[in-house]
Amino acid sequence: MTQSLRAVANPVAAVAALLVLTACNKSAQQAVPAAPAANAPPPVATVNGAPIPRADYDAFLKNLLQGKPGTELTADQKNQVLDELITMKLVSAQADKDGLENDPDVKANLEVVRMRILSDAESQKYLKGKEPTDAQLHTEYNTAIATMDKTEYHAEHILVPSKEQAEALIKKIDGGAKFEDVAKANSTDNSKTNGGDLGWFTLARMVKPFAEAVKDLKKGEITQQPVQTQFGWHIIKLLDTRDVAPPPFDQVKAQVTKAVIQKELIAYVDELKKNAKIEKHLN
Repeated sequence: MTQSLRAVANPVAAVAALLVLTACNKSAQQAVPAAPAANAPPPVATVNGAPIPRADYDAFLKNLLQGKPGTELTADQKNQVLDELITMKLVSAQADKDGLENDPDVKANLEVVRMRILSDAESQKYLKGKEPTDAQLHTEYNTAIATMDKTEYHAEHILVPSKEQAEALIKKIDGGAKFEDVAKANSTDNSKTNGGDLGWFTLARMVKPFAEAVKDLKKGEITQQPVQTQFGWHIIKLLDTRDVAPPPFDQVKAQVTKAVIQKELIAYVDELKKNAKIEKHLN
């Protein structure tokens, strides 16, 4: 657990450091720290007389754990989090003394972090109390089921850098060479070790030219013209197809809920954009 906590801490610490620096910048003009609010819990630590409020510690811990309860941590792990926060407080205070609040890059980064946090907070505020109804969830589920791929394909392929090489290999296969052997000897794709076998997949998982070529093949057929994608030139052999049963509603309810919430939020943002005066000046 300690190792995983350390692994998570680094990226979050960078953001948290910016937030601490923001707080330091705002208090730089004060001769002494502001008095704590009435009935506020005592600070979790002080650094050169500057307190670290319990709220800062709780917010930092919540980010580290990505919403998991802090009670899951041991005393040593909680102390590790506090040490991380103390380090940021100390270093950010030094940054304040060094005048880094006037650095253009620092200012820009702080503003981006500020906008992100306020944007997230506004999103949560808007969504509060807007839990999707069963009717909304089933409508979203039915729409997704109606548009999902209901067929899976099992295919092999050979990937080479040029059309000329692909055409030569097609002639070789037509002349009696086994597709799998040609794939092992010539393909540049990792699937070559399995004779070019790609396993089962839906067309949505494949790039468009590849998917269209597979869809036009019959079982056992091989593309007689090389298929070009951004990866190179493919020779494709369709082995089989099978029907895919849609997952039951209860199995994907969590994903459906997220999709409905995301659409609610997108609609809200679109409305804000509609009523805003937006001018773009990016060159």
